[in-house]
Amino acid sequence: MERPDRSLGNSHSNVSLTSQMFFTQFPALPLTLKRARTRPRTAISRMRTAANALLCGLAICGSEVKGDVNNYVSARAAMIQNIQDYAQARDLGENQLDPAVLAAMNHVPRHEFVPAYLRDSAYENHPLPIGHGQTISQPYIVALMTDLLDVQPDDSVLEVGTGSGYQAAVLAELAGQVYTIEIIEPLATQAAKQFAPLGYDNLTTRTGDGYNGWPQQAPFDAIMVTAGADRVPPPLVRQLKPGGTMIIPVNSSAFSQNLTRVQKTPEGDIETRQLLPVLFVPLTGDR
Repeated sequence: MERPDRSLGNSHSNVSLTSQMFFTQFPALPLTLKRARTRPRTAISRMRTAANALLCGLAICGSEVKGDVNNYVSARAAMIQNIQDYAQARDLGENQLDPAVLAAMNHVPRHEFVPAYLRDSAYENHPLPIGHGQTISQPYIVALMTDLLDVQPDDSVLEVGTGSGYQAAVLAELAGQVYTIEIIEPLATQAAKQFAPLGYDNLTTRTGDGYNGWPQQAPFDAIMVTAGADRVPPPLVRQLKPGGTMIIPVNSSAFSQNLTRVQKTPEGDIETRQLLPVLFVPLTGDR
């Protein structure tokens, strides 16, 4: 979740591990870095992707979901188009965003995850405040990070930093089970209240520090971390299944990070690749 305009020089020890980030307009980078898969897509996944692409092409994937009122359906469809335009402008080349990810975002009622007074702006392609000094992320960043995570229908996914709950809901549209951790208790409580009425019974939440992951539910097929770390946390690496992927911002200097993909090969070897520059709040915890 993009963070409001505050200095990252704030070094107090209780900076929250929430899904928050600065997103700076760095120079456009070619993302031919997209997916060197360690797990082939299943037949079900391939069929789902094809079906979602067809439905989106027919403008059916903007169909009404629980919580929709007024023009949210058309606003959500416009958001998807904006994401695609934004991605194209940044030269994703032949590796376009997965239609399954776009279909998931076209189904999640983003307006349910923002304060009521901001609902009319919920589908604009920029972050919005959600209280406690936090924000809900820019839709493009949600799409990109979800796409890079390469979530499969039967996956167990860990998200470190629940924030508004929007990113977790998008993951829940794609995965079999999502576990999400938030250190700010009011945000964790509010997000948990949102999930059940919207039908996300495959989402489990916990209040706490996510640096050490969630050992009781490990191992995970995929892990998303949304705060900048000095290094990839060893506990999270241990909790990643062979063949799994982690997406995490890793510090490259005092004021910037690189969005990094960590992959564990089927043999258990760790491969990392820096993808593009981002700027997240610091990851804190038991280090």
